[in-house]
Amino acid sequence: METAIANSSTKSAVLFIIFNRPDTTKRVFSQIRKAKPPRLYIAADGPRVTKPNEAELCKQARAIVSEIDWDCQVQTLFKDVNAGCKNGVSSALDWFFSHEDEGIILEDDCLPADTFFKYCDELLEKYRFDTRIRHIGGSNLQGGKIWGDASYYYSNMTHVWGWAGWRRVWKEYDKNLSRYDENDVRSVLSNIFDEPLIVDAWEEIFKEMKGGLIDTWDYQLTFTNFFNNSLSIIPNHNLISNIGFGVNATHTTHADSAESNIPVVEIGQITHPVYMVPQKQADYITLSREFNVVGRKKDKTLRRRFKRWIKSPFKK
Repeated sequence: METAIANSSTKSAVLFIIFNRPDTTKRVFSQIRKAKPPRLYIAADGPRVTKPNEAELCKQARAIVSEIDWDCQVQTLFKDVNAGCKNGVSSALDWFFSHEDEGIILEDDCLPADTFFKYCDELLEKYRFDTRIRHIGGSNLQGGKIWGDASYYYSNMTHVWGWAGWRRVWKEYDKNLSRYDENDVRSVLSNIFDEPLIVDAWEEIFKEMKGGLIDTWDYQLTFTNFFNNSLSIIPNHNLISNIGFGVNATHTTHADSAESNIPVVEIGQITHPVYMVPQKQADYITLSREFNVVGRKKDKTLRRRFKRWIKSPFKK
């Protein structure tokens, strides 16, 4: 179908990654429909044979194609066999960036604000050739804390709940992290993060990824960006609400998580930061919560106190 770009609200191509949740798929699609992307790519992994009802749910989710009612070019990548999170999502992104130099990526549980698409359009263009910037995130996990007086700030983190990016970055993606050695990773991460417990956590994740113990695709992108000394963009107000937390989710299974269903705030005229440096404290807030740094510090302190107490009788 030929594209009528003049009628589009967003200039960017969109990749919509779906699976087995027709309810959240419809909600996210309703926002994509408002944005009317000129090119829409829809990728769906196949049902798992161990889940008897999943084939029907996948079929219902894929039926969203029939609701495309604006002029756009549509391509689909619907798999018959389940590839899993790691291979399923990464192959969808390989496919998307084989056709597009840049674009917007939404999964079926990432509900965007209306202005998320405008935000991505502007920043994809502004930083198209600036290799310091490797990622444009849509979610903000700062709990209302604002960093600076611009519409967004720079970060070392790679948030993938609604994002935009370029082929120039994705072509360096390595789903098996085969280029990197676990003997080097701690010293490299220590150049990014001052807190040893955060370095510990990332080092452990890296080793588990290398060992094939985690079935996901996004940690690899995070590490690739870490190891290329890159900056990501994070909006100062949340533009993506993750509506997928719960028992039916693959990873975000805790429905009562503080990161579940965070309200979105529409962005107005975009203002840009003057200084291109990462907000390290913002990253620390996110990672301290994610890796329970305060709790682990308390645990270490209690263990040290216990050791001193248990040894003291023998010092007499």
